[in-house]
Amino acid sequence: MPARSKRLDMIPPYLFAEISRVKAEAIASGADIIDLGIGDPDLPTPQPVIDALLRAANDPSTHRYDETPRGWVSFLEAAAEWYAKEFGVQLDPANDFVQLIGSKEGLAHLAWTYIDPGDISIVPNPGYTVYKVNTLMAGGEVYETPLLTENGFLPVLEDIPSDVAKRAKLFYVCYPHNPTGATATKEFYEDAVKFCKDHDILLVNDMAYATVAYDGYTNPTVMQVEGGKDVAIEFHSLSKMYNMTGWRLGFALGNTEAVNNLQRLKSNIDSKQFPAIAEAGAYALRSVDNSHTIAMYQRRRDILCDGLNSIGWKVTKPKSAFYVWSRVPNPSMTSAEFCKELLQRAHIVAIPGNGYGTNGEGWVRMSLTLAGDTDGERFNEAVRRIAASGLIPSSV
Repeated sequence: MPARSKRLDMIPPYLFAEISRVKAEAIASGADIIDLGIGDPDLPTPQPVIDALLRAANDPSTHRYDETPRGWVSFLEAAAEWYAKEFGVQLDPANDFVQLIGSKEGLAHLAWTYIDPGDISIVPNPGYTVYKVNTLMAGGEVYETPLLTENGFLPVLEDIPSDVAKRAKLFYVCYPHNPTGATATKEFYEDAVKFCKDHDILLVNDMAYATVAYDGYTNPTVMQVEGGKDVAIEFHSLSKMYNMTGWRLGFALGNTEAVNNLQRLKSNIDSKQFPAIAEAGAYALRSVDNSHTIAMYQRRRDILCDGLNSIGWKVTKPKSAFYVWSRVPNPSMTSAEFCKELLQRAHIVAIPGNGYGTNGEGWVRMSLTLAGDTDGERFNEAVRRIAASGLIPSSV
């Protein structure tokens, strides 16, 4: 066999291999695992969306290639209507949007659209690994901005070296943030827009969790900021909004040139999503209220966070996204060591923070999505098990 491409060596090793091994052993022994690992909505896709898919799949016009330049027209129009209603920003569906096969695909392909050898992407640490990995595979370099508690997990723009800013083409941000659950402010977006305008950088705003918010909180977007559309492209996903993870449907919007460039690359890679799925997505954006899912996440958040705080593990309730990000309660343990012990002693899966970057060391991520939970009872059980595990020092 021929040697594989050297770019595959840019992909870091699977950091959760040991957790997966211990999990497999526990399952094989008959253990009842509470998996707070992957962030995958566990509630079903709303039935009206499924019904819309059935109607569209029975329409022969959806059985062929989608030959539109940017995506299924009704889907892009619905996305523009949704964005205007949700965030108060009017954009042109014919020029300012492009359909994606999920936002992960679009975020990855944007690196291939813009990065040449010697170019830099500015990425968060900790952060979603797609930004870094695809920049490296495209031949570029990565500058990691540390996201720290004292800065609200926002990058400090003035700490970015001038030589990095001069060579950077992309600046990836993600709010609400995976893995920390942090949120951005309008003031941050204003500063980021000015920074990117001053240095001729494309600001890449990953908003996969845009509408997953609690206690009446509403996330701002970069497009609400004056000049935002001049320097930014924003990514949205139906996965978290409408429990459509497996449907693989999303969209990017914003700067027309950036959208055009991404579409040009994608036109040579994929043939878009099955049009019936796009039609169902259009129905979801226009007609579906998924607030019951958000209410369930909020109930689980309260049970988990209040419960952990009551047993001495001090955690902060996120106001958006569906992750609880907390320091490892035993300072003598690394993130991976704690998560391994948690799995072995309590049969609970959590993600060690170092999987999201060096600044994630000492932290752990727990997801509020959990298959089999109907009203928060499995989160009550998780708290009970953690309390009984002996992993929470009495001095915490």
